[in-house]
This record gives sequence, C-alpha cells and structure tokens, in this order.
Amino acid sequence: MITGAGLGCRKFIWLGCLFPMTQGEMVVTTEQLEIDQSNARFWNELCGSGFARSLGLTDHSFESLRRFDEGFFGLYPYLLPIVQPDRMVGKDVLEIGLGYGTLGQKIAEAGARYKGLDIAPNAVEMLNHRLRLMNLPGSAVCGSALEMTFPDESFDFVVSIGCLHHTGNIQRCFDEVFRVLRGGGVAVLMAYNKFSWRQWTGWPLQTTAELLRDWRVLNRPDRISTERRKAYDANAAGEAAPETVLLSRRDLRRMLAKFESVSIQAQNMDPFRLCGRVLVNRAKLLGNFGRVLGLDLYLTAQKKATNYTTHESN
Repeated sequence: MITGAGLGCRKFIWLGCLFPMTQGEMVVTTEQLEIDQSNARFWNELCGSGFARSLGLTDHSFESLRRFDEGFFGLYPYLLPIVQPDRMVGKDVLEIGLGYGTLGQKIAEAGARYKGLDIAPNAVEMLNHRLRLMNLPGSAVCGSALEMTFPDESFDFVVSIGCLHHTGNIQRCFDEVFRVLRGGGVAVLMAYNKFSWRQWTGWPLQTTAELLRDWRVLNRPDRISTERRKAYDANAAGEAAPETVLLSRRDLRRMLAKFESVSIQAQNMDPFRLCGRVLVNRAKLLGNFGRVLGLDLYLTAQKKATNYTTHESN
C-alpha cells in the first residue's frame, strides 16, 4: 500500500515552484509558478481515484490494482491499440503524467526501458510502487513537463495521455517532447477536443465562437471557465483542475509543426442523454460518433530521422 511520496520528491517540486529559475529559453513567470503549485496539489489526488472508489477499492494491493486496470482498459478499449506498448520492447520510453499508473505498468511489462515523470509526488510514488510490486525495471521521478532535465534525444518514445493540456503552456511541453525524442522517435499524446459533442451540446455559443477563431493563427489556446474545466476533471471535493485547455486538430498540427508527420484521431464519448435519461450508452458510440465528435484527440507524431546515430537502441 502506498504511504505517500518521499520528502526529497516534495522538496524538488516546492523549491522549483517557490524560486523562479531560467533554463534554456524559458523564463518561469509568477503565473506559471502558481499553476505548477496548484497542479502539484490537485493531481496529488491520483487521477482515477473516483473510478477506484466506484469499484470499492480501498488499497493498492496486487489484486486491487489488477481490478482497477481491468476496468480501466474496459472503459478505454482503444488506448492500447493507439499506444502499442509491444513496439516499445528494448526502447527508451518516457511517460509524462502518470495518474494511477496503469499505462506505465503496461509499457514496462512490454519490455521497454521505462521512465515516468509527474509533478505530483503521489502519482510518482504510485508508479514506483507498481514497479516494485510487479518486480519490473524502470522508475518514475518528480518534475515538470515544461522543464525536463533529460538530455536532448534521450528517448525513442514519449507517451503522455491527458496531461499536457493541464500544464499552462502546452506549446512549451510539445517543444520539450520534441527535444528529448531521438531522430525517428515517436510521441503518442492526447489532448481534449475543442469541438467534441460535449462542447457543442454544453456550450454551443462558446464552441461556435471558437470554431470561428480556429481559422486564425493564435499564440496560445484560450483558457476555459471553471464550469467547463470541472466537466472534465474534478477532485473528491468537487474542485476543478487548476488549468485546462481544449484544442482542435488545426491547433495541434500548428503546434506540432516541427515533427515530420502527425496523425490525429478522435476517441471517447459521452452517452446520448435526453432530459437526464440515457438514450444511447457510451459503449455503442465509441466506434462511430466517438471517432468524429469524441472528447479526446489522440495524436501520433514522428520526429524526422537523422542521418547519423547518436545512440543505438537495441
């Protein structure tokens, strides 16, 4: 059972937040420091905790984690076919945003040289707990996706599902992902869809306005209201995630222009409801409406291969 993150991990986060630093080309602003601190607090309640409670899970034993993972992949049956952990055997893989550790464990089990990164200490401890429990190699560390300490061209794959849109500077995150990927490396990422069924039905006027803006080149996505953020991520106290942005396919292609190729697909879906009643359940919508108006945009981006090899990954 997890007892909490170590003091060293907590010190790393809070010192980094309290004392502005300049690394590379990024100047850490007061606003960004506040977002980082809020994110570390909010996501210390593991993403997936509500689902675990719904399953009646009260510990992090082998059996409890097995039940959680089985339920998780049942909810998101498209996730493993998109990520394809089996292609990561013997490869250096970075996962950003660890949540309950389900996907990270699957990647490590596939035989990857796994490294996890998260700003929240409890998420890091959960992943390391899983690796110890399952006797798997790899490790997770505390840190920010905005300022990764890994050298250039360190990884063959970078995986980040549902994390980078919470950081406050998703463009910086994409640039960091590009930097740490080797030539020919692949990023598998997910961002919330600006033009999902949820947005069109819940906030039609705002979504229409965003559609009109989508054809212009913007420096960064607009921030969304607390109400809309809460519709995606809320903790046990009912508080919304501190920072969330929604993105369109056009946004993503523009922001990932450094990559040689980018493919994008919509996935995930709310059930169809009328007057509070479910008319069509979610599972029946995943393979059709979900592929057009899905909640999430999954993207696979490949960095151009170089003519020389700086690291041989067997």
